[in-house]
Amino acid sequence: MKTASRLALALTALLATTSFAAAQQCGGDLGVFLDGVKAEAIAAGASPEAANAALAGAKIDQKVLSRDRSQGVFKQTFLEFSQRTVSQSRLDIGRQKIKQYAEVFGRAEQEYGVPAGVIAAFWAMETDFGAVQGDFNTRNALLTLAHDCRRPELFRPQLLNLITMVQHGDLDPATNTGAWAGEIGQVQMLPKDIVAFGVDGDGDGHVNVKKSSPDAILTAAKFIEHLGFRRGEPWIQEVVVPDNLPWEKTGFGSSMTAGDWFALGVKPRDGNTASSALPASIVLPQGRKGPAFITYPNFNIYLEWNQSFIYTTSAAYFATRLMGAEPYQKGNPEPGLADAEMKALQTKLQAMGHDVGKIDGILGSGTRIAIQKEQQRLGMPADGWATPALLAAL
Repeated sequence: MKTASRLALALTALLATTSFAAAQQCGGDLGVFLDGVKAEAIAAGASPEAANAALAGAKIDQKVLSRDRSQGVFKQTFLEFSQRTVSQSRLDIGRQKIKQYAEVFGRAEQEYGVPAGVIAAFWAMETDFGAVQGDFNTRNALLTLAHDCRRPELFRPQLLNLITMVQHGDLDPATNTGAWAGEIGQVQMLPKDIVAFGVDGDGDGHVNVKKSSPDAILTAAKFIEHLGFRRGEPWIQEVVVPDNLPWEKTGFGSSMTAGDWFALGVKPRDGNTASSALPASIVLPQGRKGPAFITYPNFNIYLEWNQSFIYTTSAAYFATRLMGAEPYQKGNPEPGLADAEMKALQTKLQAMGHDVGKIDGILGSGTRIAIQKEQQRLGMPADGWATPALLAAL
């Protein structure tokens, strides 16, 4: 097996110079900007031929700028999003893929400690198992975002790593397509991560996460291991919670163990309490009357992958379903807030001194924490769920 670790020295050199250069070089004449990128890549070890080939014909993509400036916000509830994304069809395909690539998934777990379900769930969530990978030219997308002065420190390193991929024959800059923000392949990873963690899973001498499923599976596994996945440990379990649970202790950041929660009457639906000694949190995506889960340290890799609470909880749940878990109990959650009501609640919470972040109508972590504090102050069950009753009480 060959990996992209052979490129580690080049990557280190690139990143050592990138932060200062990104802060100094963005916007302005495109030709001058491209010359600067080429010079930086060559100074870090890229050949002039690779740098020229990677950027030949490169151009600004106005559609990328439009997408970047008008990113949609994630406002679906957990029930809405998870029922759409964790469909029976996807579960069937996912299980079939795990069987089809059993040897590759076996290698992923043996070498990196990551179970098949975890990888396959991301594979499904990101691209429907490679079917929908994006149609933006990757080089042009990264050039556009690196040249734009909003976040050059994020995207200039990606453009430089794309040149490294071109040098090693792992990417055709003229034809490679992906997401508008530069993610590539069946599991949608950025060039920097592909260079650092890419694995040649099919043995053809290249890392091609776009066309090779073995490459994509093993690269994802190596990356997930890097994010901190702990071999042999769970990531999430569905639980049944008692009516008298101390709701103010729920949510992320708990200092309790799973055993502590079990002692309070929390019961795993599958009956498995083998992880009692692990640190654990109770998450209630739609409050105490909706689905309930206990999360373990391995859940943190989902938050590293995607910061959306609804996405991460759905992806983690998806992985358990692929590994044999039953569908969650929907419960009967209290109605939530409409967009305007959520913004009004956030505005009120902010005025009361809570840090809810941007007033965006999204029930994110800051808003959930603020809600719990106010629910507790008002004598309401502090489950972090935004309801009309809470808004009225405030």
